Parts: sequence; structure tokens; C-alpha cells
Amino acid sequence: MTARLSPHSVRAVKTTPLRIAMLAPPWIEIPPAGYGGIEQVVDLLCRELVQRGHSVTLFAAPGTSSSATVRPLLDRPHPDAIGAALYEADHVALAFEAVDLAATAGVPFDVVHDHSGFTALAMADRIATPVLHTLHGPFTDDTSRFYARHGHKAAIVAISRGQLAKAPAGLTVSAVIPNPIDVGSWPLCRRKDDYLLWIGRMAADKGPHRAIDAARRAGRRLVLAGPIQPGQEGFFEREVRPRLDGERVQFVGEVGGVGKQELFARATALLMPIRWPEPFGMVMIEALACGTPVIAFPEGAASEIVIHGENGFLVKDEAEMAGAIAELGELDPGRCRASVSRYAADGIAARYELVYRELASQERIAGDPSAVVARRAAAPLTARRGDRPRAKASAMNAA
Repeated sequence: MTARLSPHSVRAVKTTPLRIAMLAPPWIEIPPAGYGGIEQVVDLLCRELVQRGHSVTLFAAPGTSSSATVRPLLDRPHPDAIGAALYEADHVALAFEAVDLAATAGVPFDVVHDHSGFTALAMADRIATPVLHTLHGPFTDDTSRFYARHGHKAAIVAISRGQLAKAPAGLTVSAVIPNPIDVGSWPLCRRKDDYLLWIGRMAADKGPHRAIDAARRAGRRLVLAGPIQPGQEGFFEREVRPRLDGERVQFVGEVGGVGKQELFARATALLMPIRWPEPFGMVMIEALACGTPVIAFPEGAASEIVIHGENGFLVKDEAEMAGAIAELGELDPGRCRASVSRYAADGIAARYELVYRELASQERIAGDPSAVVARRAAAPLTARRGDRPRAKASAMNAA
């Protein structure tokens, strides 16, 4: 249901600032120069929350710049070691220490908002400050077992209904809040060039090879963009490089900044032939903000973002994708852009603020900080088992 605030609640939101510890991943500085979807999300949330009058401390990689108070914790970023337990554990431990010291000094944080990975959630019951953990990844067999064991230690936010549908039975999710975008920072382009675009990590589940097949079937030019991360070199050499010709199929590598925006804005369409339950897909809303329609397989959150026949098409395979390319003239760039207003950063920040306030008020009612830690530690190691998980019924649930 849609959150509705009484006039009294609205006044409270405007006049009572929160102290928020925003815990970013340790890998890439904020804002990211190129690849870095989570970092983009954190950057926008910090900016909007500061504008709403809150005190935000951002624990992030060195080199980070933000309107929030930046607290780098490690000696350098680690873009080539994404997922390494050593750096994640070091980063989270130092952040939790800073949160505890702030409480000891009499200036406690109201909430820790974690985007950093698994370590903070696993250890969330070891600090008195309530933790909100945003689910940025998909549920697999391994991660489902992890969340079944540790999901009760923090409040959980999912970023799409498709992501939530794959959650382990019994996991309680406080809200479904999608990722934000600053729509106004992306250029609306109504006159498109003749190329199709694929952009993402050079991985099989992202489907660059399927995008090539679809573009060739349609007789259209394709531009591929994105990083080749460690472990993806073999796939690129086998499935992508042999099909590049520099003209009909071109690979431009990783792009960022204005170059990325222009690439999105001038494309005839973005192709998303994914074969995995992608939890969200920032590239889709970035393309749509530029007035560029999206043709996608209905995996993960794609069926929530793409409105068939209005801002793109949902298709089952490469043949249908090629057929949809021929129908792109029916779609209006202005309507594509309008379709992402539901992801506007100010609205997303307001929805997170509701979650922060409810979580902080619950912890204040709980009383003594040491009792809070003891209560969380005493919780069962496995989450409740039961029917298909549902978002908790409260004013903070997404519509």
C-alpha cells in the first residue's frame, strides 16, 4: 500500500533530523567514475537525505566525495578485489567501531543503512544501533541459506518485487523500495542514431552474445559497452570478440560520465537479453530517463521496469527481440522518460526516511542499548520458516 502521512507526521519528518550512518561498499569511490551501480544509489541517497535536513555520515572507499560527511576507513579503494572478505570485514569492523564510539560520546546514530554486503548483516546484532540492510543481490541457494540464518538481525529492504519473490521462506522484509535515479541529470533525446545499445558486465547471464544475435537478425548496428571484470576474459574471447567487426558490432569498453549519458541518449533502444533474476537493473532506468526504450527478457525486475508497448517490449528470446526492434517507432521517448518518475531520487529518499524513523522508534522503545544487543543475540539462528515471504504490513511498504 502507499504510505500516507498525517499533517502532524509530515511536520515531524520536516523538523526532526536523523543521524544516519550510510555504509557503502569498500571497493569503489563515490560517485563511481564508471561501473558502480550500488555506489550510484548510495551517492543519490546521501545527497537527497542531506537536502532533507538529515545528518549523514558516509563510510566509503577513499576518494569518495559527497554532500554527506565522508569517513573513509581503508587505505585505498579495492576495485580489483570486489567481494574479498578481507577488505569487507576490515571496512565493516571499522565502521561499527565508529558507530559504537559515537554512541559512547553521546552523539549516537539513529540508524546504520548498510549497502556493503554480507558482513554487516551477519554482525548487525553486535551493535546497539539498529541496522537497515538493502538487498542489492539476487537470492541463490547459498545466499538464501545466509539470509535464513542472519536476516532477523536487521531490518531488510528489497529493491524489487521480483527479487522478493525469490527470498527464502520466512524472511521478513520491511519494505520494497526500488533504486533511485536523478531523472533531471540525464538528457532527453528524441532524435536517435541508428545503433542499438547493450551495456553491462561482460558476463554470459547479462547476454552480450544474445544481443549480438538479436541485432544481426534485425539487420541493425549494435554498440556494446561495459567492463571486462576478472574471470570474464574467457567468455569475452569465446563469445564476443570473434563477432566484433568495428562497424556493425562494436565494443567501446567501459564508459562513464557524459560519454555514458550520450551513449544512452542517442541509442535507438537498449537491449537487455538477461538470463538471470536481476534484482533491479539500473541501466534500464538510465536508458528510459534519456527517452530510450528498453527491449528485455522478462527476468528479475525487468517486468516491473519495462511496461510492454509503452516504454519498451518484453520478449522471450532473440527472435522476438529482433521482431520488437522493428516496432520501436511506435514508442514515444517522452513517455519513456515519464515512466521513470516513480524512481525519482527525492521520492525514494522519502520512502527510506519512513523506514529509518520506524526502525529508530522501535529501538528507542526497546530501551537500554545493552539490552538491545542481548535481545538480538538471543534471536534464533534461522529465520522463521513458513509460506512465501511477504513484506511486513506497515506504512512504509511500497505501493
